[in-house]
Amino acid sequence: MIALLRKEINGFFSTLTGYIVIIVFLIANSLFMWVFPGELNILDSGYATIDTLFVMAPWIFLFLVPAVTMKMFADENKAGTMEWLFTKPLTDMEIILAKFFAGLIVVMFSIIPCLVYYVTVYLLGNPVGNIDSGGTYGSFIGLFFLAGVYVAIGLFASALTNNQIVAFIIAVLICFLMYIGFDSVSTISLFRTIDHVIVTLGINDHYQSMSRGVIDSRDIVYYILLIALFVILTKVVIQSRKW
Repeated sequence: MIALLRKEINGFFSTLTGYIVIIVFLIANSLFMWVFPGELNILDSGYATIDTLFVMAPWIFLFLVPAVTMKMFADENKAGTMEWLFTKPLTDMEIILAKFFAGLIVVMFSIIPCLVYYVTVYLLGNPVGNIDSGGTYGSFIGLFFLAGVYVAIGLFASALTNNQIVAFIIAVLICFLMYIGFDSVSTISLFRTIDHVIVTLGINDHYQSMSRGVIDSRDIVYYILLIALFVILTKVVIQSRKW
C-alpha cells in the first residue's frame, strides 16, 4: 500500500497537476485576501483575521480537488489497467485508501503554505498577535476534513467512469450538493419544521461550527462517517465491475 501511495504522489508531481493545484489555490486566495478591493480584502476590512481564506477555500477546492482526483480510477478504467492493478498483493480497500491518501496529501500541500497568511496577519495586528488564534486553528482543521470529504467524493466519481471530464463534473456536482445543497433545501417552506435537521446533513454547517474554534466531536464524527461512506461506495463500484 505504501508503494502505491508513493507511486500516486510521484505521479502528481512528475506532471504539472500537483504544482498547478498548489499554485492556483494560493494565487486565488491571495488575490481575494490582498489584491481585490472589498470586504474580503484584509487591508480594507481593518480586522486582523484570515476568514477570507476559509470563506473562499471550500469554493476553490470545489473545482481543484475534483481536478486532482478525476484521473485516479478513470485513467485506470480507460487504459484497461484496473485488472492488472487488482492482481497486486493488495486488497481493494488498500488500493482505494492509497489513492485517497495520495489525493489528500497533494491537497494538504496547498493548505500548509497558507500558514504564512496567519503569521503575516499575526504580525500586522495592532497590537501584534491580535488575531483569534483558536478560531483560526479550528478553521484549518475544518478545512482539512472538508478536503478529505472532497477527495473521497472525487475518488468515487472517478470510479464511476473512464472519462476524466465526466468524473470531474460528477465530483463537482456532488461536492456542491454536499457543501451547500442541504442549506438551500432547508429554506424550502415544505421543510420548515425540520430545517435544522436538513442543515446538519450538509458539510457547511459542520465547517462553520469548527471555524468558530470549537472542535466538537460530533463534527469530526460527521466528517469521518462521510469520508467512510464515499470510500465504501467507491469500493462497491469497483467490485461491481467484477460481477
